Amino acid sequence: MKQKLSTLIALALVSGSALAQTAAPATPEPASTLAYNVGVVSEYRYRGITQSHFKPALQGGVDYSDKSGFYAGAWASTIRWISDNQTADGQGADGPLEVDLYGGYKWSMGDVAFDAGYLRYEYVRNKLSSVPNYGNANTDEVYGAVTYGPFTLKYSYALSNLFGNLNTKGSHYTDLSATFDLGNGLTLTPHAGYQYMKNLPQMSYADYSLTLTKDLGKGLSASLAAINTDAKVEGYYIPLEPTKNTGKSSVVVGLKYTF
Repeated sequence: MKQKLSTLIALALVSGSALAQTAAPATPEPASTLAYNVGVVSEYRYRGITQSHFKPALQGGVDYSDKSGFYAGAWASTIRWISDNQTADGQGADGPLEVDLYGGYKWSMGDVAFDAGYLRYEYVRNKLSSVPNYGNANTDEVYGAVTYGPFTLKYSYALSNLFGNLNTKGSHYTDLSATFDLGNGLTLTPHAGYQYMKNLPQMSYADYSLTLTKDLGKGLSASLAAINTDAKVEGYYIPLEPTKNTGKSSVVVGLKYTF
């Protein structure tokens, strides 16, 4: 009798556990997500070149993603590289803000993920075309990327002049990066890229970086990046400081909040 009672109790417990699991369905995947981010960096570097005259920059953005794979977003940063291109006689080239507008589609086939999209670099109120040998700084690119495991290979192609440099439509940038989870909220990201500037060989260069990111919790993260390029000073300099290479090696720290 005691054995039968124990068996009945065990069956009741198992049945109750199964019912409890059935009564608590998994949370369905949201159809879409919207995320915001704000941050500050000790220096804004893009493809290895300083965009902020080696000074800090404020940044922020918004990202929308749909479970179908479609995504779109906008991101902005304070900059100084356009105003740095003023001429010796004081002819200005105003343009204090970069706004990136982008959209694309992501999908996967087995263990390989793909990403294709369009990116518009809008330099608000820029007057770079007022400087001799330059055009409007606004730039349009299309890009494609493939990811396998921790590695991502990406190719970007300019549909317009690249960042105001005349006759550079068709320039392209290729980069290879990887993302390694080190545990304890730490992520290591090595990167290598090559910027080809059509019709301006003195402005083609390679860049390299190694970034360590720490997840601090509650949407906050910190980063530390070591950056270097082989950019030539004759292609990347500040007109009023012609010996200062804007692609020289640098260490950049940043803090970002995502919500």
